[in-house]
Amino acid sequence: MKHLRSVGALAVAAALVLTGCTAASSSSGGSTSATTKGGTLTILTQQTQIDLDPAKSQNLAITTLGLIERRLTTWQISPDAPAKVVPDLATTTGTPSDDGKTWTYTLKDGLKLSDGSPITSADIKYGVERSFAPELSGGLSYHKSLLVGGAAYKGPYSGGDLASIETPNDKTIVFHLTSSYGDWPWIASMPAFAPVPKAKDNPSTYGQNPVASGPYKVKTNQQGTALTLVRNPNWSASTDSVRTAGPDSVVFKMSQDAGTAAQTLIADIGDAKNSFGAQYLGAAQLAQVDKNPSVKSRVATSKAGPLGYLAMNTQKGALKDLKVRQAIQYAVDKKAFIIATGGAKTATAATTLITPGIPGRVDYDLYPAGADGDVAKAKSLLKEAGHSTDLNLTLLTQNDSASLAQAQALQQGIERAGIKVTLKPEDSNTYYADSTADTANYDLNLSYWQADFPSANSNIQPLFDSSQIGGGGYNVARYSSPEVDALIAKATGEVDQEKAQTLWAEADKRIMQDSPVVPLTYTKQSFLRGSNVQNFFIASFPAYPNYLKVSLGK
Repeated sequence: MKHLRSVGALAVAAALVLTGCTAASSSSGGSTSATTKGGTLTILTQQTQIDLDPAKSQNLAITTLGLIERRLTTWQISPDAPAKVVPDLATTTGTPSDDGKTWTYTLKDGLKLSDGSPITSADIKYGVERSFAPELSGGLSYHKSLLVGGAAYKGPYSGGDLASIETPNDKTIVFHLTSSYGDWPWIASMPAFAPVPKAKDNPSTYGQNPVASGPYKVKTNQQGTALTLVRNPNWSASTDSVRTAGPDSVVFKMSQDAGTAAQTLIADIGDAKNSFGAQYLGAAQLAQVDKNPSVKSRVATSKAGPLGYLAMNTQKGALKDLKVRQAIQYAVDKKAFIIATGGAKTATAATTLITPGIPGRVDYDLYPAGADGDVAKAKSLLKEAGHSTDLNLTLLTQNDSASLAQAQALQQGIERAGIKVTLKPEDSNTYYADSTADTANYDLNLSYWQADFPSANSNIQPLFDSSQIGGGGYNVARYSSPEVDALIAKATGEVDQEKAQTLWAEADKRIMQDSPVVPLTYTKQSFLRGSNVQNFFIASFPAYPNYLKVSLGK
């Protein structure tokens, strides 16, 4: 899980990389059309290589790997309803016992891999186990700390099997967790929970052509050029409620410049009519699209995406003082910051930590400063804290042009209150290392966060639990509150989702009372399709098209 980034680092401003739709809709909503079978869908991507190994993937359940590899559970994503976890290979989303520390799954009947062999619980177990192997690092890793024995386990190549995953028969798999965890059904939808037959595994090459369990399998995989998928004849539509498998084949055209890809889709000639862009449009491209109504009608835009926020190092100097942190809440000019991101078409002002589209989110604003801040209020709070003229803070950011423009917008806003702000731009690798190091050499940190799954757990725990300070953790505000830690633990362990959502909303507001971060924006992401692409939409979560539903017209 590697989502901590500034703009230019998961996907904001056509290049944000921090840790995955209606036919003619120009917004996130709209109705879908019936799925037409046939044709070749082309997806234009900047990626120079696509590794399909589920152990190494941070892919969202609705994007690339979801076409090839099924998991125990998956996401039901539709234009007009909240995201929902649903069974995929399993018959249910999981049966909890032992107060949520044990989860049991039964596989559906009639499941087969692309080679014709039956999918067994042993394939699922082995797929999860290999994700622990050091040579297959980089994938989403929530399960690694949750499974009993996971902290020390090094995968099946050198460590044998993991005893906390039991397979009493070919259809049953049982997971034993270190503590109660109510969101385990979401975890079981992650790439590592795809079946991998042990006999077909070669860790150095498996990602080129994995054994498929979804509606498509790999035909060719030319790194840097194109990945071509064709139908998997052993996929059973009757067991799969989320994948419609419209196109006969899907081609990922790699190494595509974002600007060139956008121009190709705008022109809408030839194969472009059956294509869509995997990169969202930048501000300049959106301005061009807006001038042409026929092109604008082919754009799908998210209501909200990654959270942009300014973290304040709560363990350093004057920022230990709550009133100083609250003063910065009022000093920040969110209007200028949004302009620096590309304007209202790319972001909306944020006030909460839980992003829109996450079930249970409650809208509120503890620091109503207006569109461009409340400088008088900021100065008043600084005076109460005894810091009216003597503060000089460093702002850590990435050194790409987009990040610098945003950092400068924050700088000018905060300096209106009399606080001197010095920018500290770094390349992305150094920025990430400094942000997550054991000791922090910054006062302020411009960051973005994309939740990995549609639960407030993924918004709150990684960023604000004290266990995530340093050591590669993402609590860059260095925020530590025993009360909040206890609330997070209670919410995490709650199996009843409605009760859990209430607890997460309570944690959201309780954290903001301590003002460790300034929520800046919810990033809006826009994607362009060709005129023959249907069922192309972006739901309330996540801020990406649902690849599993896209089809082509006649």
